[in-house]
Amino acid sequence: MTAEDGLNSPRAPEPVGPYPHARRVGDLLFLSGVGPRRLGEKEIHGVTLSEEGEIIDYDIEAQCRAVFDNVRLILEDAGSSWERLVDVTVFLTNMKKDFATFNRIYGDYFSDVQPCRTTVEVTALPTPIAIELKCIATI
Repeated sequence: MTAEDGLNSPRAPEPVGPYPHARRVGDLLFLSGVGPRRLGEKEIHGVTLSEEGEIIDYDIEAQCRAVFDNVRLILEDAGSSWERLVDVTVFLTNMKKDFATFNRIYGDYFSDVQPCRTTVEVTALPTPIAIELKCIATI
């Protein structure tokens, strides 16, 4: 099976490294890690940073909603849809503090869609964010 070229959404935030938003392989669409940034904005949605760039405070609810919106945009622009998600890996930087809020919002967004899900805590993400999603969908 040969992988097609990487796909980038014109509506989602630019990747923070040399990778595409998604890559299609056969009938599967693999999304790169998706965070809560907004297209064309340097500020990270739901995050307050110190002058040194350290996280002072963050709004996990705002970040969750922004991440889910970004995933939806990438899926749609790559020829898939929210309803075609089959697997979601969630990275949280503070499971104890954020899981209940994340899980509630996830339930709202995924009430009619039931992809497999794994949620793990990580000590940091590449940018000062509290959540990132890695997704697989069908096309």
